[in-house]
Amino acid sequence: MFKYLVAASVPAILLPMATPAEAFQIFGLKLFEGKQDQAAEDVIGTPQPYEVEVVVSGGDSDVEDRIRSASSLWNNREKPASGAAGLIASARGDYRRLLDTSYALGRYGPSISITINGKEAAGLLPDEEFGGMARVVITVDPGPQFAFSNAQVVNRAPTPTNRRDRVEDAFKKEFLPGQPARSGVILGTARTAVEEWRQQGYPKATISEQRVVAAHDTDTVDAALVVDPGPYAVFGPVSVTGTERMNPEFVAWMTGIKPGQEYDPDEIQAARDRLARLGVFRASRIEEAETVGADGMLPLTLFVQERARRRFSVGATYSTVDGLGLEASWLHRNLFGRAESIRFEGKVAGIGETIDPKKFTYRAGATFTMPGLYTPDTDFVASLYGDREVLERYTRTGVTGQAGFTHQFDKQLSGRLFAVGTYNKFEDDVFGTRDFVTAGFLGGLTYDSRDNKTDATEGIYADLTLEPYYEFNYGNAAAKVVGEVRGYYSVDDNSRFVVAGRAKIGAIFDPPISETPPDKLFFAGGGGSVRGYAYRNIGVDTPAGVAGGRSLIEGSAEVRVRVTPTIGVVAFADAGYVGEDSIPDFSEDLRIGVGGGLRYLTGFGPIRLDVATPLDRRSGDPSVAIYVGIGQAF
Repeated sequence: MFKYLVAASVPAILLPMATPAEAFQIFGLKLFEGKQDQAAEDVIGTPQPYEVEVVVSGGDSDVEDRIRSASSLWNNREKPASGAAGLIASARGDYRRLLDTSYALGRYGPSISITINGKEAAGLLPDEEFGGMARVVITVDPGPQFAFSNAQVVNRAPTPTNRRDRVEDAFKKEFLPGQPARSGVILGTARTAVEEWRQQGYPKATISEQRVVAAHDTDTVDAALVVDPGPYAVFGPVSVTGTERMNPEFVAWMTGIKPGQEYDPDEIQAARDRLARLGVFRASRIEEAETVGADGMLPLTLFVQERARRRFSVGATYSTVDGLGLEASWLHRNLFGRAESIRFEGKVAGIGETIDPKKFTYRAGATFTMPGLYTPDTDFVASLYGDREVLERYTRTGVTGQAGFTHQFDKQLSGRLFAVGTYNKFEDDVFGTRDFVTAGFLGGLTYDSRDNKTDATEGIYADLTLEPYYEFNYGNAAAKVVGEVRGYYSVDDNSRFVVAGRAKIGAIFDPPISETPPDKLFFAGGGGSVRGYAYRNIGVDTPAGVAGGRSLIEGSAEVRVRVTPTIGVVAFADAGYVGEDSIPDFSEDLRIGVGGGLRYLTGFGPIRLDVATPLDRRSGDPSVAIYVGIGQAF
């Protein structure tokens, strides 16, 4: 039997293996297929079929599951190996994989045997032949679980005075005498000890000595990690290489890194985020100098690759309620060498029951963005759009212009402030034809801690918008306030079961409905609101039809279950209320829609198919509504 035993020390470094992006197939087309996808399907030589059995002694189901998950032979058992040599190579690779898994479980005296047709794989020659079906038996005796007899970090960083420099020690309750001596705990503690010094201005901190000794007679591990913090440092100058059209001095300034500022890895990550937001680089990388200079400064080098300056994109959406929508845009990046951009876009929607162009919704306009105004985190944005909206409740024809600033306070919090002017002509069955001219401001704050914007499994999204304005034709001062919160919670560690919720509330002060532009009033219903009801069919009932209201309450709840790595299912309930007064009095009914959906999970977000039905169907509402899109509903 081929046996791996731990003599005196535990390996200190585990290298992660990169996982190639997977191709996926939809509507008969295979997308994002790379060379690695094709290579995985090609079998070199004569295919070698095999059957595999895994025998793990000890009766611990968790250990058995981990061993099976680590085995390449077990995971690929449903397809033949690339010849006899490929089967032998997979078996030999499994020795190391199973050994590493045993260490990760705190078992440092495993016995591992892998036989092919009764012969130990480690002793087979590459030209061995197995004939037909080969029989593989993997036998693992993981041995006892070792415990720490000593768990110590020497020269740990002092407690930081700045809360931003604090490092969460995920293993503080596990790297203790008497606890299971898993290799991951040792490695995780070492990373944390180094990061604690780096957060306090020591960029070259390392583990200078790692004493990890396994005593097989007592089933214990003596672990001592010695940290060398290295010299204290401040940021040095940032040099930029790889720019073509971009101004390198501007790029260095946009990192936000100031020479003389205390070294902080969080500032380097913030610099990466700022560069990514510019949208002009295909790739960027910040490298630290190998040594801290005699003056205590650490120079940085930024390597960049610029994107193509122009991009054209098209898109489409469809629902049985809202119809078909088509859109296209043209983006010109980096107009003058400081990442300025202009985006032209057009949209047509409402294609469905009619093909009369007069009944479609149109939108066309442009947005200009100038990043890095006043601070690296402040952008100037100006836009001008013309719209013709043909909706069930009203038809709007108008122009909207706005100009102002956006600011990123930190990774999760952003703000915006715009001056806005509009001219709109409305036609509806309730109040007839009216013109509105408005001028005012639009301000807001957004907090976003979601782990994934298109398919969140944890975190919070919150947005607050305040819009004061003056309407000139009726002489009214008004203000609109809208707040929305979304939350996500993973029930299990693998995020197979996720509970998501959304709440939204809004109010308009103070003009009456008849003197308020309908597009500023609140409606509910449709794919982004209360599914199952017609788009904007929830409002205030009047003798002439449904009008918008001055108060809004919406809520949604979803249970999301990932059935396979690419398929998910969803059950949901939505509710919405629109009131005539600014303060809800609930004189109108709460509308509720329920349904379920299917998700096809891709690398750029889930493809969504939802089916919903209204529980309080009214005139104009469908009995069943179907929605298709990309990304979760919220």
